[in-house]
Amino acid sequence: MKYCSSKKLTNRLMWLFSLLSLSVVNVYADERPNIMVILADDLGYRDLGYTGAEDIKTPNIDALAHNGVVFKNGYVTHPYCGPSRAGLLTGRYQARFGMENNVSYSPDDKHMGLPLSEKTFAKRLQEVGYNTAIFGKWHLGGAPRFQPTKRGFDYFYGFLDGGHNYMPGEVHVGAGGYLLPIMRNTTVAEFDEYLTTALSKDAVKYIQKQTDKPFMIYMSYNAPHTPLQAPAETIEKYSHIEDMERRVYAAMIDEMDQGIGLIIDALKRTKKLDNTLIFFLSDNGGVYPEEWLPTLDWSDNSPYRRGKVALLEGGIKVPFLAHWPNKIKQGFAFDGLVSALDIAATSVAISGASDPEGLLEGVNLLPYFTKEKTDSPHPALFWRLEEADHIYAVRTPEAKYMRQPLPNVGRAFFDMINDPSEQNNIVDQMPQKQAELAELWNTWNSKNMNNILYQSWEYKKAKDDFYNGLFEKNKQEAKEREPYTIE
Repeated sequence: MKYCSSKKLTNRLMWLFSLLSLSVVNVYADERPNIMVILADDLGYRDLGYTGAEDIKTPNIDALAHNGVVFKNGYVTHPYCGPSRAGLLTGRYQARFGMENNVSYSPDDKHMGLPLSEKTFAKRLQEVGYNTAIFGKWHLGGAPRFQPTKRGFDYFYGFLDGGHNYMPGEVHVGAGGYLLPIMRNTTVAEFDEYLTTALSKDAVKYIQKQTDKPFMIYMSYNAPHTPLQAPAETIEKYSHIEDMERRVYAAMIDEMDQGIGLIIDALKRTKKLDNTLIFFLSDNGGVYPEEWLPTLDWSDNSPYRRGKVALLEGGIKVPFLAHWPNKIKQGFAFDGLVSALDIAATSVAISGASDPEGLLEGVNLLPYFTKEKTDSPHPALFWRLEEADHIYAVRTPEAKYMRQPLPNVGRAFFDMINDPSEQNNIVDQMPQKQAELAELWNTWNSKNMNNILYQSWEYKKAKDDFYNGLFEKNKQEAKEREPYTIE
């Protein structure tokens, strides 16, 4: 019989322990689900097949809805882009950290972005071994410290501002805004086809490279946000739509749906679909022809009133679904109040990530996917805009109390059971219930802070005033200085 020396035995035991540990980690990693958030931009509530569109075809999104959970009362935390995305990615109401305005693209400003005090849920997943990626629109800060690869994402292919032109060849040196170059991580990249397609195909390549670690993808489309641009052949597909703007808008949604189809096919080919939790939603409602922009009239938010920027249902209630074959065995509709905040909470819970500070304000939806729970995940949801103007809303499953100085809105109270499309304002007719909702909102608002960022037009004016003032000051001082002489 052979005996190992003590040193050799120790080495072999350490090797076996390491191998066992590695195997356990790999099994654990394999069992954890992949997570994908597909976010549309300014999508009208009724502009998908599964929400009632008859003139726009979205078979891939509809298939996710048919086999998943459709949240009939799914909401975002704000009725326009930047703040809504801040709430989704942090899992916290954006009013908690003073970001209720759109971030202006200003790469030299180390303050204009999602506050560094806030942690994205991508960062939380990254800390427990997930590969994380974002494709498309960022809109949470252009300075290096705010960019995606510094906020929890390993990989970024997209753009930093709030929108982008869709056609290749339109970006150029010295451009700003929607003509800025596309980026890959922190360097300039290119796209040589319709942008929505390019983003989708890059996500496909990313999925195909994933092997032993779970991944999280934030598929942040800018479609169907302006500018209204789409391939000619897809526009022609919708020639039955008489209004040209809606025709192009429909083509943009169609292209997004096709891109989602490419991504779903990649998940199927790589045998990842069953264990991938997919959320689909919009960042806010579709555009609506408000007084200051009366030409924005191509979205359909029916049966709800108004749209983007409004705290009526048309601005904050969005198409919202979850798809996860391993847990959602049969498609069904769910009536309880669901928030974009729940995406972070659910992702953290199912990934094994942590929230030691208890900052996340969403609900883990897994028990609702499996029907272990059937009640409303939230007893109430809250909104606030521009605190100085006292614009607010609070919604429970039964009622909604709000104030917003829009035509035919003002102070309003709605019976959400019998009047879910908010046709009949019964403000002050149910004083006790109204007072209860007011108290809920006041308690929630007591933990908020005022805005720390200018709105984009205010920010631009402040920059212009600063540089104009500096120039005039320098010019005046130059006039007052005596010319120097030499000998």
